Amino acid sequence: MAQLLKDIFEKPVDRAIDGVIKADDEASLRVELDEYVVTSEIGQRLEQFLDAYNNYDTSNGVWISGFFGSGKSHLLKMLALVLENRSVDGIKAHDIFADKLKGEPMLAGALNKAVSIPSKSILFNIDQKADVISKTDVDALLSVFQKVFDETCGFYGKQPHIAQFERDLAGRGQFDAFKAAFLIASGKDWERGREQSVLEINNIATAFAKATGGEPADAKDILSQYRKDTRVSIEDFANTVKAWIDLQPKGFRLNFFVDEVGQYIADNVKLMTNLQTIAESLNTRCKGQAWIIVTSQQDMEAIVGDTKPTFPKWLAV
Repeated sequence: MAQLLKDIFEKPVDRAIDGVIKADDEASLRVELDEYVVTSEIGQRLEQFLDAYNNYDTSNGVWISGFFGSGKSHLLKMLALVLENRSVDGIKAHDIFADKLKGEPMLAGALNKAVSIPSKSILFNIDQKADVISKTDVDALLSVFQKVFDETCGFYGKQPHIAQFERDLAGRGQFDAFKAAFLIASGKDWERGREQSVLEINNIATAFAKATGGEPADAKDILSQYRKDTRVSIEDFANTVKAWIDLQPKGFRLNFFVDEVGQYIADNVKLMTNLQTIAESLNTRCKGQAWIIVTSQQDMEAIVGDTKPTFPKWLAV
């Protein structure tokens, strides 16, 4: 009896296949996890990374380098999903990934230990998340990190001063009361209203006064004042991340998975210096509880030259 070629394969081969894995694409997470192949070289590099991750000494950075199409973004995405042990279609990512390591007991054990550490993964393509038009902006890189962190916290990442306004209210235990008061005053959710903050000045003032026990007249220019006063430094960012981590379970880690850093930095020495400083500041403040894992088509020496890198733990594909 004749048999069709496609019938000899365990999984369907006639489906549409996206040739490029995108960090922000969540449409096919289960397929991407199912079909990821841990080659011997990737397995070796994973062991190096997991050893550093499980036994923190002084390093909190990983640089994944490789040529176009070599699988950097796919690996980055798998690490983000598995370390957080995110549920995908009702199945934990680690359970799916563990099937690939049945013949590698040491690697499987190291991965089990890493997954047992409670963590949150922030996965993003840095060029897509960047709002600044010019990369010569001194805070170009920091602005992206601050934006994705604010969004993870539930704050408005597109406007740093509004995110700080929300964070201050949350820190005083008044954010929920403010949102409820804003809904009554404006007839719309705060998540929608903050996008039109210029048009909602009076409602914001009313809600702020209600939540804080003040007078609406005194709060009329509250966001304008925040806009003038909000200035974010790398040190401030690291301190804010540390404060957020301290609210999480013991041993918790916040991991930034950043795709295409090399392309974004290119030959801009200032941006590379800022990336190193962000990693150093997070390391100093968080003591291994905040990691930065990045991808680049170039290896690190090609970008930093003679500069001493902050990423001594390498994971390459």
